[in-house]
Amino acid sequence: MPPFKADHVGSLLRPERLHKARKAVKEGQITKDELRNVETEEIARIVDKQIEIGLEAVTDGEFRRSFWHIDFLEHLNGMEGYVPKRGIQFKDVETEPYDIRNIGKISWNSEHPFIQNFIEFNNIVAGRAVAKQTIPSPNQLFHLGIRNRDIYTNVEDYANDIIQTYRDALHAFYNAGVRYLQLDDVYIAGLGAPDLFFYEQGYSRQELIDLALSVTNGVLEGKPDDLYVTTHLCRGNYRSTWAFEASYGLIANTLFAKEQVDGFFLEYDDERSGDFRPLKHIPDGGAQVVLGLITSKRGELENKEAIKTRIKEASQYVPLEQLCLSPQCGFASTHHGNILTEEEQWNKLKFIVDIANEVWN
Repeated sequence: MPPFKADHVGSLLRPERLHKARKAVKEGQITKDELRNVETEEIARIVDKQIEIGLEAVTDGEFRRSFWHIDFLEHLNGMEGYVPKRGIQFKDVETEPYDIRNIGKISWNSEHPFIQNFIEFNNIVAGRAVAKQTIPSPNQLFHLGIRNRDIYTNVEDYANDIIQTYRDALHAFYNAGVRYLQLDDVYIAGLGAPDLFFYEQGYSRQELIDLALSVTNGVLEGKPDDLYVTTHLCRGNYRSTWAFEASYGLIANTLFAKEQVDGFFLEYDDERSGDFRPLKHIPDGGAQVVLGLITSKRGELENKEAIKTRIKEASQYVPLEQLCLSPQCGFASTHHGNILTEEEQWNKLKFIVDIANEVWN
């Protein structure tokens, strides 16, 4: 049952062959169909590799995407991708400028390309592991500047349409064969940051947290019992940098206690993460807690005994059988990828499998 004792967030480093094929499409040297064939071959390769190192859940590495969130969101009805004047400021670097904006009433697109992408990916997996699908959380649409106030004069109507859109999305993914779905949520993790610099004005921190919780739980209301959904709480991941510092302390008593997901993927790879005390809000027997103790931002392996010690420390707040292990984030949330080699990436994932086998047998 997902999440698994050894799991991973989803994105993987794009191989050089894929980078070259994408560049060739832009330059008119190959067709989009030829690019898709390259993507498919590379997805098949990394699926085999994930299974080989012992992962029970595998992903397509997000190889058909440029960004972890925009490729999904820009294909919803009422949304579009565009190039703003500037990117987002991360620690010591500005991201490539590309974003989304609201241009009409939001609804599910019955021809959304992610559905066919999953069907093809699941066929590659062929029952050898659980095929995991990752998508951005519905809360990503609440970042300041996305909502068109001429279309949605109040945030409540906006929230209601987002909830219905994502309910329809979950239904479509389920019908396509998805049984393990991950919602990647930078927005609500950022509500724990001291400075609420990219949020709706006129609302308190707690009101925004409550809204985000109600949206996620509204989406999950009535979902099939055999569809397992997790939330990954991320603080930003772009070329081995991060967007903000925040512990989970300010959101834990609401989110951890009440969000109706099967698991939380939490970033605990450095001092920005804070301590494990917020985990006390996780109900016993409730959501699994996937400890992101292994960094995806650097290639060197952590000390195994130190990781085991940290798992033991976390078990003071959440029972050991309710804990799992993963990297703190993906290895390539955007096509640029983090600053490590593909070999180092696989070593990290195998390291997680080995530790999980030792800790949980």
